[in-house]
Amino acid sequence: MGFSKFWTRSATTEVPAVDAHPSSSDVSVIRDGDLAYTLEKAGNGSKPSYQEAAGAPVESKSPLGYHVGWLTVIFLNVNQMIGTGIFSTPGTILNSTGSVGLALIYWTIGLLLAIAGFAVYLELASYFPNRSGSEVVYLEQEYPRPKHFFPVTFAVYSVILSFSSSNAIVLARYVYQIAGSTPTDWELKGVAIAAYTVASLCVILHNKYSLWLMNLLGVVKIITLIFISITGFVVLGGNVPHIPDPGANFRNAFEGTTTNGNDLAVALVNIVFTYTGFSNAFNVVNEIKNPIPTLKRNGTISILIVGLLYMLCNIAYFSAVSKEEFAKSKEIAAAVFFVSVFGRGRANQALSVLVLLSAFANLLAVLIGQSRVIREIGRQGVLPFTNFWVSTKPFGTPFGPYFLKWLMTFIMIVAPPAGDAFQFVVSLGTYPDGIFHLALAVGVYLVRYRQKRLGRKAPEFRAWDVVLIFYILLQVYILATPWIPPKGGPYAGEVSFWYATYCVVGIAIIITCGIYYVIWIYAMPRWGGYKIRPEIINLDDHGTTTHRLVKVPLAEVDKWDQEHDEAGHVRRRHVVASTASSQGEDGATQAPKDA
Repeated sequence: MGFSKFWTRSATTEVPAVDAHPSSSDVSVIRDGDLAYTLEKAGNGSKPSYQEAAGAPVESKSPLGYHVGWLTVIFLNVNQMIGTGIFSTPGTILNSTGSVGLALIYWTIGLLLAIAGFAVYLELASYFPNRSGSEVVYLEQEYPRPKHFFPVTFAVYSVILSFSSSNAIVLARYVYQIAGSTPTDWELKGVAIAAYTVASLCVILHNKYSLWLMNLLGVVKIITLIFISITGFVVLGGNVPHIPDPGANFRNAFEGTTTNGNDLAVALVNIVFTYTGFSNAFNVVNEIKNPIPTLKRNGTISILIVGLLYMLCNIAYFSAVSKEEFAKSKEIAAAVFFVSVFGRGRANQALSVLVLLSAFANLLAVLIGQSRVIREIGRQGVLPFTNFWVSTKPFGTPFGPYFLKWLMTFIMIVAPPAGDAFQFVVSLGTYPDGIFHLALAVGVYLVRYRQKRLGRKAPEFRAWDVVLIFYILLQVYILATPWIPPKGGPYAGEVSFWYATYCVVGIAIIITCGIYYVIWIYAMPRWGGYKIRPEIINLDDHGTTTHRLVKVPLAEVDKWDQEHDEAGHVRRRHVVASTASSQGEDGATQAPKDA
C-alpha cells in the first residue's frame, strides 16, 4: 500500500483472537494507510499509548528497575548541564561575543532554548511515556517511513559520536591545576582516560548505587555554584581589597561587541553545549514511575536552578577577572576566577577539587543517559549483535552501551591533537545534533496530526506553538551561521584548521548514515534474495524485550507475514474492526467477539 494512501485511508484495528497462543501478540494493531500502530502499556504507571509497529516493543517491566525518583530526575539534568561548561566555556563565549553585555544575553538565550527544548521533549514523552531513549524513540515514531531509515541513521550517528572526551579532558586539566603543574599532552590524555574508566566502572557495577552517587555529587555541584555566586556578591560589595574595581566589566558592558556571524555562531554553539542535558531525564522514562507529571515538575525545576546559577556565576566571574584575562581563559575559566579571588593557596585548590567532582558527576550523568539511548537503538534491531546491546547481564546494567561509550571516548581522547580537541569535539557534537533536533521539532506536528487521525485524546502536555516555532528557528540558526567565515579568514577560527571543518564532518556523518541505510535495507537484501522483517524476542525473565531484524528468504516472506504482525509478534488468527467503534474512552481498544 502506497505511502500517499496514509493521508486518505481511514484507520482499522486488528485484534488478536481471545484464544491466541501464549507467544502471540497481546496488543491491538491499528492500521492507517501503510502505517500500523500497536497499543501497549508499560509498568511505570504511564497511560497506554499507540506507537508505530516498526518501532522497538515496549518493555512492560523495566529490566533496569524503577530507581529514578524525583531527585534523580533533577540531578540527571543538572549533572549533565552543569558539567564542565560553566567552568570552561564562559571565556570562549566572551571572546566570541566581544563584550560582557552580549555574553550575558547569550546565556539568557541558552536558558530560553533549554526551556523551549524541554517543552518539545515533554510533549513527545506524553505521546510515548513507556519507552526510554528520548530522541531514538521520538524520531522513530515521527518518521516511520521509509521504514527503519531514522533508526538506522540515528544509530550510525550515535555510534560514531558516542564519546565524552571533551569533559574528560577538562577534568584532567583541573587535576593538574590542583597539582600546580603543567602536563604534557600525553599526561593530560592519560589522566582523562583514567577518570573516564573510573566513571564507567561505577555505572557498570551497580545501577541504583551509581544513581545515588550521581545525586550526591550533584548536591556538591550545586553547593559549589552557590559558593561561587555568593563570592561574586562579596566581590561586588567591595570586600576583597586586591580587587579594587569589581564593577569595571559592567560599565560600558557592550563595548567591543562583535558583529561577525561566525564569532556569534561559535558563541551559540558553546551556549548550546553548556545547556546540553536539559533532556537527559527523558532517556530513562521507562524507569520513572508516573513519568509525565514527575518530569514536568522536576525537569522544570532543574532548568530554572541551572539557569539562575549560570547567570550568577557569570556575574561573579566578571566581577573578579578583567575582561581581557577572562577572554583568554578557555577551558579553565573557573580556575582563573579562583586564583583572582583567593590566590594560589589552599582555598583555590579546594575549590578546584569541587569543580573536578562536578566534572566527574557530569561523566556519570552522561554515561547513564546515553547508555539508555544506545540500548534503545539496540532494541530497534538495527545494530548487529542485538543481545550485546540490550542485555542487562551480569550486573543489571547495560554493559554493551557502556563499553561502546568507553571505547569511543578512549579513541577520541588519544587520536585528536590536544590543543584543538576540546573546541572541535564540542562543535562536532553540536552540528549533527542540530540537524536531528530540527527534525525532532518539526516532527511534533506530524505526531499531532497522526494522533488526531487515530482519535486520541490530547496528551498530558502540549507545547505552545510559539515555543515550538522558536525552538525550530534556533535550530535553523545553529545550522546556518557556522558557515559564515571568521574575521581573520578561513583559518582564523577557534581551531588551527579550516573554520567549518566540523560542519563538513557533521554532514559527512549524516551522509554516511544514509549510505549505510541504503546498502543494508535495499542493496544487500536484493543481492541476497531476502527481505528484512522484525521479530520480537524476550531475552530473560527480567522483562528484557527487543526487536531483532531477521533475513527472510523471498520464498518464505508470505508465510512469515501471515504468522507475524507488523510489530513482529507471532499471531494465529484475528478479526478486524473499525477504529471508531473499537476504541474505548481512554483510547484502549475493545476487542470484539471472536468471529
